[in-house]
Amino acid sequence: MNVLVVGRGGREHSLVMKLVESERVNKIYVAPGNGGIDGQAVCVNIAETNTKALVQFAKENKIDFTIVGPEMPLAKGITNYFQEEGLAIFAPTKEAALLEESKSFAKSFMKRHNVPTADYETFTNVEEARLYIEEKGAPIVVKADGLAAGKGVVVAQTKQEALQALDDMLVSKIFSEAGSTVVVEEFLDGEEFSLMAFVHENQVYPMVTARDYKRAFDNDEGPNTGGMGAYAPVPEITEEILTYTMKEVLQKTADGMQSEGRSFTGILYAGMIMTPNGPKVIEFNTRFGDPETQVVLPLLKNDLLQVMLDVKAGIDPRLEWHDESCVGVVLASKGYPAQSCEKNIRIPDFASGSQSFTVYAGTKKTDQGLVSDGGRVLLVGAKDSSLKQATEKAYHSFTSFPSHADFFYRKDIGLN
Repeated sequence: MNVLVVGRGGREHSLVMKLVESERVNKIYVAPGNGGIDGQAVCVNIAETNTKALVQFAKENKIDFTIVGPEMPLAKGITNYFQEEGLAIFAPTKEAALLEESKSFAKSFMKRHNVPTADYETFTNVEEARLYIEEKGAPIVVKADGLAAGKGVVVAQTKQEALQALDDMLVSKIFSEAGSTVVVEEFLDGEEFSLMAFVHENQVYPMVTARDYKRAFDNDEGPNTGGMGAYAPVPEITEEILTYTMKEVLQKTADGMQSEGRSFTGILYAGMIMTPNGPKVIEFNTRFGDPETQVVLPLLKNDLLQVMLDVKAGIDPRLEWHDESCVGVVLASKGYPAQSCEKNIRIPDFASGSQSFTVYAGTKKTDQGLVSDGGRVLLVGAKDSSLKQATEKAYHSFTSFPSHADFFYRKDIGLN
Protein backbone atom coordinates (compact mmCIF):
# COMPACT_ATOMS: atom_id res chain seq x y z
CA MET A 1 0.00 0.00 0.00
CA ASN A 2 1.04 3.59 -0.61
CA VAL A 3 0.75 5.53 2.67
CA LEU A 4 0.59 9.27 3.28
CA VAL A 5 1.54 10.68 6.71
CA VAL A 6 0.40 14.26 7.30
CA GLY A 7 2.65 16.38 9.51
CA ARG A 8 6.21 17.59 10.00
CA GLY A 9 7.36 16.78 13.55
CA GLY A 10 8.96 14.04 15.60
CA ARG A 11 5.62 12.25 15.98
CA GLU A 12 5.38 11.92 12.21
CA HIS A 13 8.98 10.70 11.91
CA SER A 14 8.19 8.10 14.59
CA LEU A 15 5.15 6.97 12.59
CA VAL A 16 7.33 6.66 9.48
CA MET A 17 9.97 4.64 11.40
CA LYS A 18 7.26 2.19 12.47
CA LEU A 19 5.59 2.04 9.05
CA VAL A 20 8.93 1.22 7.37
CA GLU A 21 8.85 -2.10 9.25
CA SER A 22 5.51 -3.08 7.67
CA GLU A 23 5.35 -5.68 4.93
CA ARG A 24 2.07 -4.08 3.84
CA VAL A 25 3.75 -0.80 2.92
CA ASN A 26 4.96 -0.06 -0.58
CA LYS A 27 5.82 3.64 -0.49
CA ILE A 28 5.58 6.26 2.29
CA TYR A 29 5.00 9.95 1.64
CA VAL A 30 5.07 12.67 4.31
CA ALA A 31 3.47 16.10 3.84
CA PRO A 32 5.39 18.26 4.46
CA GLY A 33 7.83 16.18 6.55
CA ASN A 34 11.22 17.50 7.67
CA GLY A 35 14.89 17.23 6.78
CA GLY A 36 15.52 14.29 9.09
CA ILE A 37 12.68 12.18 7.67
CA ASP A 38 13.98 12.56 4.11
CA GLY A 39 15.48 9.24 3.10
CA GLN A 40 13.03 7.03 4.99
CA ALA A 41 10.06 8.53 3.19
CA VAL A 42 9.34 10.93 0.34
CA CYS A 43 8.76 14.43 1.69
CA VAL A 44 6.11 16.39 -0.20
CA ASN A 45 6.01 20.18 0.01
CA ILE A 46 2.34 20.51 0.97
CA ALA A 47 1.32 22.15 4.26
CA GLU A 48 -0.68 20.04 6.73
CA THR A 49 -3.65 22.39 6.50
CA ASN A 50 -3.78 22.59 2.69
CA THR A 51 -6.54 20.01 2.52
CA LYS A 52 -7.41 20.56 -1.13
CA ALA A 53 -3.81 19.96 -2.23
CA LEU A 54 -3.51 16.89 0.01
CA VAL A 55 -6.67 15.35 -1.47
CA GLN A 56 -5.35 16.05 -4.96
CA PHE A 57 -1.97 14.51 -4.11
CA ALA A 58 -3.61 11.41 -2.64
CA LYS A 59 -5.62 10.90 -5.81
CA GLU A 60 -2.74 11.50 -8.21
CA ASN A 61 -0.30 9.27 -6.33
CA LYS A 62 -2.73 6.41 -5.65
CA ILE A 63 -2.51 6.77 -1.87
CA ASP A 64 -4.23 3.78 -0.26
CA PHE A 65 -4.16 5.00 3.34
CA THR A 66 -3.59 8.34 5.09
CA ILE A 67 -2.56 8.91 8.73
CA VAL A 68 -2.85 12.38 10.26
CA GLY A 69 -0.36 13.46 12.94
CA PRO A 70 -1.13 17.02 14.15
CA GLU A 71 -4.32 18.54 15.50
CA MET A 72 -4.84 21.52 13.18
CA PRO A 73 -5.76 19.53 10.02
CA LEU A 74 -8.26 17.53 12.11
CA ALA A 75 -9.91 20.72 13.35
CA LYS A 76 -10.15 21.92 9.76
CA GLY A 77 -11.94 18.75 8.70
CA ILE A 78 -9.30 16.90 6.66
CA THR A 79 -11.01 13.56 7.42
CA ASN A 80 -14.37 14.80 6.16
CA TYR A 81 -12.83 15.93 2.86
CA PHE A 82 -10.93 12.68 2.35
CA GLN A 83 -14.02 10.61 3.12
CA GLU A 84 -16.13 12.64 0.67
CA GLU A 85 -13.60 11.75 -2.02
CA GLY A 86 -13.64 8.06 -1.09
CA LEU A 87 -10.08 8.14 0.30
CA ALA A 88 -9.16 5.90 3.25
CA ILE A 89 -7.93 7.87 6.27
CA PHE A 90 -7.28 7.00 9.91
CA ALA A 91 -8.28 10.12 11.85
CA PRO A 92 -11.38 11.60 13.49
CA THR A 93 -13.83 13.82 11.64
CA LYS A 94 -14.06 17.55 12.35
CA GLU A 95 -17.08 16.84 14.56
CA ALA A 96 -15.16 14.27 16.66
CA ALA A 97 -11.97 16.35 16.76
CA LEU A 98 -13.88 19.03 18.68
CA LEU A 99 -12.96 16.99 21.76
CA GLU A 100 -9.46 18.45 21.45
CA GLU A 101 -10.20 21.63 19.52
CA SER A 102 -12.40 23.06 22.29
CA LYS A 103 -11.52 22.57 25.95
CA SER A 104 -14.91 23.97 26.96
CA PHE A 105 -16.65 21.35 24.78
CA ALA A 106 -14.46 18.62 26.28
CA LYS A 107 -15.25 19.72 29.84
CA SER A 108 -19.00 19.91 29.25
CA PHE A 109 -18.86 16.55 27.43
CA MET A 110 -17.15 14.96 30.44
CA LYS A 111 -19.76 16.45 32.73
CA ARG A 112 -22.58 15.03 30.58
CA HIS A 113 -21.06 11.56 30.48
CA ASN A 114 -19.74 11.39 34.04
CA VAL A 115 -16.08 11.17 33.03
CA PRO A 116 -13.85 12.06 36.03
CA THR A 117 -12.19 15.48 35.64
CA ALA A 118 -11.47 18.70 37.56
CA ASP A 119 -14.22 21.20 38.46
CA TYR A 120 -14.26 24.18 36.09
CA GLU A 121 -15.98 27.26 34.72
CA THR A 122 -15.80 28.76 31.22
CA PHE A 123 -15.43 32.51 30.53
CA THR A 124 -15.34 35.01 27.69
CA ASN A 125 -15.64 38.04 29.99
CA VAL A 126 -12.36 38.95 31.71
CA GLU A 127 -14.00 40.64 34.70
CA GLU A 128 -16.18 37.62 35.47
CA ALA A 129 -13.13 35.38 35.21
CA ARG A 130 -11.15 37.64 37.55
CA LEU A 131 -13.90 37.51 40.16
CA TYR A 132 -13.96 33.70 39.93
CA ILE A 133 -10.18 33.48 40.44
CA GLU A 134 -10.35 35.92 43.37
CA GLU A 135 -13.03 33.71 44.93
CA LYS A 136 -11.28 30.36 44.30
CA GLY A 137 -7.69 31.40 45.01
CA ALA A 138 -4.53 29.60 43.89
CA PRO A 139 -3.11 27.28 42.77
CA ILE A 140 -5.52 27.26 39.84
CA VAL A 141 -5.34 26.37 36.13
CA VAL A 142 -6.11 28.74 33.23
CA LYS A 143 -6.52 27.22 29.75
CA ALA A 144 -7.06 28.75 26.33
CA ASP A 145 -10.16 27.07 24.92
CA GLY A 146 -8.74 26.45 21.45
CA LEU A 147 -5.62 24.90 19.92
CA ALA A 148 -2.39 26.54 21.13
CA ALA A 149 0.30 23.97 20.22
CA GLY A 150 0.53 22.66 23.77
CA LYS A 151 1.31 26.10 25.18
CA GLY A 152 -2.16 27.36 26.10
CA VAL A 153 -2.19 26.08 29.68
CA VAL A 154 -0.99 28.05 32.71
CA VAL A 155 -0.74 26.26 36.04
CA ALA A 156 -0.80 29.36 38.25
CA GLN A 157 0.72 29.01 41.71
CA THR A 158 -0.49 32.48 42.74
CA LYS A 159 -3.61 34.55 42.04
CA GLN A 160 -1.37 37.12 40.33
CA GLU A 161 -0.08 34.51 37.88
CA ALA A 162 -3.66 33.42 37.13
CA LEU A 163 -4.85 37.00 36.57
CA GLN A 164 -1.86 37.64 34.30
CA ALA A 165 -2.74 34.53 32.26
CA LEU A 166 -6.31 35.82 31.92
CA ASP A 167 -5.07 39.17 30.65
CA ASP A 168 -2.68 37.46 28.22
CA MET A 169 -5.45 35.33 26.75
CA LEU A 170 -8.61 37.45 26.91
CA VAL A 171 -7.12 40.95 26.62
CA SER A 172 -3.74 40.72 24.85
CA LYS A 173 -4.96 37.77 22.70
CA ILE A 174 -1.57 36.04 22.69
CA PHE A 175 -3.27 32.90 21.31
CA SER A 176 -5.55 34.86 18.94
CA GLU A 177 -9.02 33.31 18.67
CA ALA A 178 -7.85 30.17 20.50
CA GLY A 179 -7.81 32.23 23.69
CA SER A 180 -11.03 34.22 23.18
CA THR A 181 -12.70 31.75 25.57
CA VAL A 182 -10.89 30.44 28.64
CA VAL A 183 -11.48 27.50 30.93
CA VAL A 184 -10.53 28.08 34.56
CA GLU A 185 -10.32 24.86 36.50
CA GLU A 186 -9.43 23.37 39.84
CA PHE A 187 -5.75 22.52 40.35
CA LEU A 188 -5.26 18.77 40.69
CA ASP A 189 -2.20 17.54 42.54
CA GLY A 190 -0.64 14.20 41.62
CA GLU A 191 1.49 12.27 39.15
CA GLU A 192 0.50 12.56 35.49
CA PHE A 193 0.34 9.88 32.82
CA SER A 194 -0.96 9.58 29.27
CA LEU A 195 -3.00 6.75 27.82
CA MET A 196 -3.55 6.57 24.06
CA ALA A 197 -5.86 4.14 22.32
CA PHE A 198 -6.81 3.03 18.82
CA VAL A 199 -10.55 3.69 18.54
CA HIS A 200 -13.29 2.89 16.04
CA GLU A 201 -16.81 3.84 17.11
CA ASN A 202 -17.30 2.04 20.45
CA GLN A 203 -14.31 -0.29 20.12
CA VAL A 204 -11.27 0.83 22.14
CA TYR A 205 -7.79 -0.74 22.13
CA PRO A 206 -5.44 0.93 24.64
CA MET A 207 -1.68 1.30 24.21
CA VAL A 208 0.90 1.28 27.01
CA THR A 209 1.00 4.26 29.38
CA ALA A 210 3.49 7.09 28.96
CA ARG A 211 4.63 10.15 30.87
CA ASP A 212 5.91 13.33 29.26
CA TYR A 213 7.70 16.38 30.64
CA LYS A 214 6.04 19.67 29.73
CA ARG A 215 8.27 22.22 31.48
CA ALA A 216 11.30 23.50 29.61
CA PHE A 217 13.90 22.99 32.33
CA ASP A 218 15.03 20.46 34.94
CA ASN A 219 12.91 19.88 38.05
CA ASP A 220 9.81 20.98 36.14
CA GLU A 221 10.85 24.62 36.02
CA GLY A 222 10.35 27.15 33.24
CA PRO A 223 7.50 27.66 30.76
CA ASN A 224 5.17 24.98 29.39
CA THR A 225 6.37 23.47 26.11
CA GLY A 226 5.05 20.88 23.69
CA GLY A 227 7.08 18.30 25.65
CA MET A 228 10.81 17.96 26.45
CA GLY A 229 10.90 14.19 26.73
CA ALA A 230 8.92 11.12 27.74
CA TYR A 231 9.08 7.52 28.83
CA ALA A 232 6.85 4.44 28.59
CA PRO A 233 5.37 2.54 30.28
CA VAL A 234 4.82 4.25 33.65
CA PRO A 235 5.78 1.66 36.32
CA GLU A 236 3.46 2.88 39.09
CA ILE A 237 0.33 2.75 36.93
CA THR A 238 -1.13 -0.58 38.04
CA GLU A 239 -3.49 -2.89 36.17
CA GLU A 240 -6.25 -1.67 38.47
CA ILE A 241 -5.65 1.97 37.50
CA LEU A 242 -5.44 1.00 33.83
CA THR A 243 -8.71 -0.91 33.97
CA TYR A 244 -10.43 2.03 35.68
CA THR A 245 -9.08 4.53 33.11
CA MET A 246 -10.08 2.28 30.24
CA LYS A 247 -13.63 1.82 31.54
CA GLU A 248 -14.41 5.22 33.09
CA VAL A 249 -12.53 7.44 30.62
CA LEU A 250 -11.74 5.91 27.22
CA GLN A 251 -14.78 3.65 26.86
CA LYS A 252 -17.21 6.23 28.26
CA THR A 253 -15.77 8.82 25.86
CA ALA A 254 -16.03 6.57 22.80
CA ASP A 255 -19.60 5.61 23.75
CA GLY A 256 -20.53 9.23 24.52
CA MET A 257 -19.15 10.55 21.24
CA GLN A 258 -21.10 7.91 19.33
CA SER A 259 -24.31 8.73 21.23
CA GLU A 260 -23.89 12.43 20.37
CA GLY A 261 -23.46 11.78 16.64
CA ARG A 262 -19.70 12.41 16.76
CA SER A 263 -18.55 8.82 16.27
CA PHE A 264 -14.78 8.58 16.78
CA THR A 265 -12.24 6.80 14.59
CA GLY A 266 -8.51 7.33 15.12
CA ILE A 267 -6.28 7.89 18.13
CA LEU A 268 -7.87 9.01 21.39
CA TYR A 269 -5.38 10.41 23.91
CA ALA A 270 -6.30 10.91 27.55
CA GLY A 271 -3.97 13.10 29.60
CA MET A 272 -4.52 11.83 33.15
CA ILE A 273 -3.52 12.72 36.70
CA MET A 274 -3.53 10.44 39.74
CA THR A 275 -5.35 12.28 42.51
CA PRO A 276 -6.21 11.10 46.06
CA ASN A 277 -9.71 10.49 44.63
CA GLY A 278 -8.48 8.38 41.73
CA PRO A 279 -7.42 9.14 38.12
CA LYS A 280 -8.94 12.22 36.49
CA VAL A 281 -8.73 13.66 32.97
CA ILE A 282 -6.61 16.78 32.46
CA GLU A 283 -7.20 16.96 28.70
CA PHE A 284 -8.07 14.99 25.59
CA ASN A 285 -6.16 14.91 22.33
CA THR A 286 -7.67 13.40 19.21
CA ARG A 287 -4.38 12.20 17.73
CA PHE A 288 -1.04 10.68 18.68
CA GLY A 289 0.71 12.61 21.45
CA ASP A 290 4.07 14.24 20.86
CA PRO A 291 6.58 13.21 22.29
CA GLU A 292 4.72 10.20 23.79
CA THR A 293 4.41 8.53 20.36
CA GLN A 294 8.20 8.47 20.06
CA VAL A 295 8.48 6.22 23.15
CA VAL A 296 5.26 4.19 22.76
CA LEU A 297 5.53 3.01 19.15
CA PRO A 298 9.03 1.47 19.59
CA LEU A 299 7.42 -0.86 22.17
CA LEU A 300 4.66 -2.05 19.80
CA LYS A 301 5.32 -5.52 18.38
CA ASN A 302 2.49 -5.36 15.81
CA ASP A 303 2.60 -3.99 12.29
CA LEU A 304 1.21 -0.46 12.76
CA LEU A 305 -0.52 -0.29 9.38
CA GLN A 306 -2.17 -3.66 9.96
CA VAL A 307 -3.39 -2.49 13.38
CA MET A 308 -5.05 0.56 11.85
CA LEU A 309 -6.59 -1.45 9.02
CA ASP A 310 -7.96 -3.99 11.50
CA VAL A 311 -9.36 -1.34 13.85
CA LYS A 312 -11.14 0.42 10.96
CA ALA A 313 -12.57 -2.93 9.84
CA GLY A 314 -13.92 -3.66 13.32
CA ILE A 315 -11.36 -6.42 13.95
CA ASP A 316 -9.49 -6.76 17.26
CA PRO A 317 -5.84 -5.97 16.37
CA ARG A 318 -4.60 -8.08 19.30
CA LEU A 319 -1.96 -5.58 20.39
CA GLU A 320 1.32 -6.99 21.67
CA TRP A 321 4.04 -5.05 23.47
CA HIS A 322 7.74 -5.56 24.17
CA ASP A 323 8.37 -6.08 27.88
CA GLU A 324 10.79 -3.15 27.96
CA SER A 325 11.00 0.52 28.83
CA CYS A 326 11.59 3.29 26.30
CA VAL A 327 12.92 6.77 27.12
CA GLY A 328 13.20 9.81 24.84
CA VAL A 329 15.07 13.08 25.47
CA VAL A 330 14.30 16.16 23.35
CA LEU A 331 16.99 18.50 22.07
CA ALA A 332 15.49 21.99 21.70
CA SER A 333 16.64 25.28 20.23
CA LYS A 334 17.76 28.02 22.58
CA GLY A 335 14.79 30.26 23.39
CA TYR A 336 12.15 27.52 22.99
CA PRO A 337 9.17 27.69 23.55
CA ALA A 338 9.27 31.39 22.55
CA GLN A 339 8.62 32.14 18.90
CA SER A 340 12.05 33.77 18.57
CA CYS A 341 14.10 30.60 19.13
CA GLU A 342 17.28 30.15 17.08
CA LYS A 343 17.09 28.50 13.64
CA ASN A 344 19.48 27.41 10.88
CA ILE A 345 22.03 26.04 13.36
CA ARG A 346 23.93 22.96 12.19
CA ILE A 347 22.83 19.92 14.20
CA PRO A 348 25.56 17.76 15.76
CA ASP A 349 25.45 14.08 14.83
CA PHE A 350 23.78 11.67 17.22
CA ALA A 351 24.93 8.17 16.50
CA SER A 352 21.90 5.89 16.21
CA GLY A 353 22.39 2.17 16.40
CA SER A 354 21.72 -0.72 18.71
CA GLN A 355 22.05 1.56 21.74
CA SER A 356 19.71 4.39 20.73
CA PHE A 357 17.63 5.93 17.96
CA THR A 358 17.08 9.49 16.74
CA VAL A 359 13.71 10.96 15.80
CA TYR A 360 13.91 14.25 13.89
CA ALA A 361 11.47 17.15 14.27
CA GLY A 362 12.33 20.84 13.63
CA THR A 363 14.97 20.23 10.96
CA LYS A 364 15.66 21.01 7.32
CA LYS A 365 18.28 19.94 4.79
CA THR A 366 20.75 22.48 3.42
CA ASP A 367 24.08 22.38 1.56
CA GLN A 368 25.73 22.55 5.00
CA GLY A 369 23.82 19.47 6.16
CA LEU A 370 20.94 19.17 8.59
CA VAL A 371 20.09 22.42 10.41
CA SER A 372 17.52 23.43 13.02
CA ASP A 373 14.16 24.73 11.79
CA GLY A 374 12.01 24.90 14.92
CA GLY A 375 11.82 24.69 18.69
CA ARG A 376 12.05 20.94 19.27
CA VAL A 377 14.82 19.76 16.97
CA LEU A 378 15.08 16.03 17.64
CA LEU A 379 14.56 13.30 20.21
CA VAL A 380 17.14 10.72 21.21
CA GLY A 381 15.49 7.52 22.44
CA ALA A 382 16.55 4.16 23.81
CA LYS A 383 14.93 0.86 24.92
CA ASP A 384 16.05 -1.56 27.60
CA SER A 385 14.72 -4.04 30.12
CA SER A 386 14.33 -1.38 32.82
CA LEU A 387 13.51 2.33 32.94
CA LYS A 388 16.88 3.01 34.61
CA GLN A 389 18.86 1.24 31.89
CA ALA A 390 16.85 2.82 29.06
CA THR A 391 17.44 6.26 30.60
CA GLU A 392 21.19 5.63 30.88
CA LYS A 393 21.30 4.53 27.22
CA ALA A 394 19.40 7.60 26.02
CA TYR A 395 21.64 9.99 27.92
CA HIS A 396 24.79 8.14 26.84
CA SER A 397 24.15 9.51 23.35
CA PHE A 398 24.61 13.00 24.79
CA THR A 399 28.05 12.27 26.29
CA SER A 400 29.74 13.20 23.01
CA PHE A 401 27.40 16.15 22.50
CA PRO A 402 29.49 19.33 22.58
CA SER A 403 28.60 22.15 24.95
CA HIS A 404 26.37 24.06 22.55
CA ALA A 405 25.03 27.53 23.26
CA ASP A 406 22.34 27.11 20.58
CA PHE A 407 20.63 24.00 21.99
CA PHE A 408 19.50 22.65 25.36
CA TYR A 409 17.93 19.53 26.84
CA ARG A 410 16.61 18.40 30.20
CA LYS A 411 18.93 16.21 32.28
CA ASP A 412 16.17 14.55 34.35
CA ILE A 413 13.94 12.71 31.85
CA GLY A 414 13.09 9.30 33.28
CA LEU A 415 14.78 10.17 36.56
CA ASN A 416 11.93 11.87 38.46
